Amino acid sequence: MKIKFHYIVLALIISICTFSNLYSHTGHYKNLKLIEMDIYRNGEIIGYSNYFFNSYGDIFEVSNETQFEVKIAGIKLFSVKSISKEKYKNDQLIEFNSETMQNDKRKFVNLVYDKSSGFFIIDGSSYKGNANKENIVGNWWNHKILTSDSQISPLSGSVKQQEVNFISKETLTINGNDILVDHFKLKSTDDNLEADKRLDFNIWYDSKNNIIVKVEYNRLGKWEYILKKIE
Repeated sequence: MKIKFHYIVLALIISICTFSNLYSHTGHYKNLKLIEMDIYRNGEIIGYSNYFFNSYGDIFEVSNETQFEVKIAGIKLFSVKSISKEKYKNDQLIEFNSETMQNDKRKFVNLVYDKSSGFFIIDGSSYKGNANKENIVGNWWNHKILTSDSQISPLSGSVKQQEVNFISKETLTINGNDILVDHFKLKSTDDNLEADKRLDFNIWYDSKNNIIVKVEYNRLGKWEYILKKIE
């Protein structure tokens, strides 16, 4: 019984230490220039998702370019081409804009922070309205996504509730280097969402460098976003 109690205490300590390091601020990223991630489907590279960082004064900006295409027997089944920009002031998101072509269908998000009300105002292709300022945009550069209760779709502006659970500490080999990482599971909490709109991700986080190094999910195949380069 005592041994079991010791294991529970140890697990609790690991969990507390892990999550306390996750309460991020954009200052963690102000010395970065870029994060490049390769996108794989069923083990084959099909595209990329790259983030570019810029700071000036009390403003911090993150631009993203994402592009991938799925083909079978030379026939295009699915494609995404997206650009976006996040702007923060004193660690608060104040603007987000994105333009996406998904299977030749336009999606978009125009978000601004209304300081007087303390809410985001969202004009998106699938949602128009307000959202709590604690929401985070669902991108893979910001590890704060692992401590948020909800996220805003970077493609359409929809707001989705989520829960994140710590799974274990693991060692991953990324670009030939063994990295000690924290493995998390991120899932939707809204059971009424359609299956193809639910969040269900495995995420591996390098707490030493405050970087998400791998994301994996299954949807018409096995998808992986894997860190390629960081500067």
